[in-house]
Amino acid sequence: MVSFDNTEIAFSGKSNKDLNRSYWLFKIIGSPTVVNIAKPLTTFAVKLRLPIKPIIKATIFKQFVGGETITECSKTIEQLGKYKIGTILDYSVEGKETETDFDHCCTETLETIASAKADGNIPFCVFKVTGLARFALLEKISTKTELSNDEKTEWQKVVNRVDKICKAAHDAQKPIFIDAEESWIQQAIDDLANNMMASYNVQLPIVYNTYQLYRKDRLAYLQHSFDSAKSGNYLLGAKLVRGAYMEKERKRAAENNYPSPIQDTKQNSDNDYDKALNFCIENIARIAVCAGTHNEKSSLQLTELMQKKNVAPSHKHVYFSQLLGMSDHISFNLANAGYNVAKYVPYGPVRDVLPYLIRRAQENTSVKGQTGRELGLIIKEKKRRKL
Repeated sequence: MVSFDNTEIAFSGKSNKDLNRSYWLFKIIGSPTVVNIAKPLTTFAVKLRLPIKPIIKATIFKQFVGGETITECSKTIEQLGKYKIGTILDYSVEGKETETDFDHCCTETLETIASAKADGNIPFCVFKVTGLARFALLEKISTKTELSNDEKTEWQKVVNRVDKICKAAHDAQKPIFIDAEESWIQQAIDDLANNMMASYNVQLPIVYNTYQLYRKDRLAYLQHSFDSAKSGNYLLGAKLVRGAYMEKERKRAAENNYPSPIQDTKQNSDNDYDKALNFCIENIARIAVCAGTHNEKSSLQLTELMQKKNVAPSHKHVYFSQLLGMSDHISFNLANAGYNVAKYVPYGPVRDVLPYLIRRAQENTSVKGQTGRELGLIIKEKKRRKL
């Protein structure tokens, strides 16, 4: 039985200095007021090019981001690898809308695949389709709106970028996650993911689609995706998450007068998440699953399901994943017990990664008990070390 209470293992990768920095950081972001004030101030300061980059880089950036470049992430990759935790390099630049930006993101993702091929400590790669395509174009594709000739040409470029990335992952034999996004562009992403799986998952699970179980329809869609994979004679790659756009989804549904796709209660999300885990383990011969979760109960349930079905902790079709700087008590204790674990390690220029960092701060503030749990474990370890 894995325990997530062993703080000696959980923080074995942190020096006393690192632990103290994390302590103060979680104390600060535990206050919704501070986070809400900091967001506009930080964005404003960056726009004015005020010299706050060193402060950001030494605090919240250092906690949640691997570096500004792949090379800068090498120390984090090596450090995690010492504790048998893999790295998922995530180019976390958001909100770009030009063809030049999309081509750059494609090139950067190909670089992460090349890095993964050369480094056994990088078991997966990842990309967002919005890094390769205009949001409005994805919305048109998802709603089956007729495209102009220029848009058809633009869309073909998107398909080519996605295919180029997935082919590179296949050739390198390094699995790649396609992240889930807002519901009103998700259909385009799902279709791309399914096409890529049909092409590249015949022998190994290379391409993974992401299923957000805080949506009411995603458990059924996971099961539908499995049926499609079976009939198409390819393996299903499934990354399971709860979801990241709840407030935005509910607001848009209310404004546009359609039923919210988000579960009515957190318990419903939890139930579907755990049912999805069970479904994947029941079909583990043809499904490769990554449980992307900071939820202790779901993580423990997956270990219990694996034991019950005689699935070895090191089975290549099962991975656990958490974000860098969060839930080390889950990641490090699971890895120590022999399970496959990988941390999402975002990287990118400070200015461009700022939206991601602000979201992380807000998430820690809004997720019930998240900051308190992190802080409580840090305090426990500080006492153990007599700091």
